[in-house]
Amino acid sequence: MDQEDQDRDRDQEQEQELDRARAAPLVRDALPALAAELVRLLEEEGERELAICAHDLRIIADCGCGDDFCQSFYTERRPTGPYGPGHRNVPLFADRGYLILDVVHGRIMFVEVLDRPELRPALTAALAPAPAPSLTPARAAAEAGASPGPVGGAEGEHPGP
Repeated sequence: MDQEDQDRDRDQEQEQELDRARAAPLVRDALPALAAELVRLLEEEGERELAICAHDLRIIADCGCGDDFCQSFYTERRPTGPYGPGHRNVPLFADRGYLILDVVHGRIMFVEVLDRPELRPALTAALAPAPAPSLTPARAAAEAGASPGPVGGAEGEHPGP
């Protein structure tokens, strides 16, 4: 594989990643109370720019740890290693549980949510794959390569005038 092919493959992978991110659910839709709480707490901490960003966060992936007390999620692509330079934690003083943000160069990458089990069902639902669209008989036949047949009896028997 030459460099041009590698570049094309990398570009395609990046485009697919962007498509998945654009399709990911917004936190404000899946977990509206949490989204509002994040915005409020960030403003209280003087993190105005992050508060603005928090309004448009998307749920990209579950943290994957499997712990019952964890409802954490990625809002950007999961890193392959440590976040590195430009990373900081932003602890928020929630009324209950723990909220800690991983921020890299002003971008919220991960929302650590602990001891908020009531969020798990909505988070799980938000990350569930979308159901396949239901097919009408005509569309199913068309996708199978068959003719959909007569529409509305157009080719059926007609009693005549």
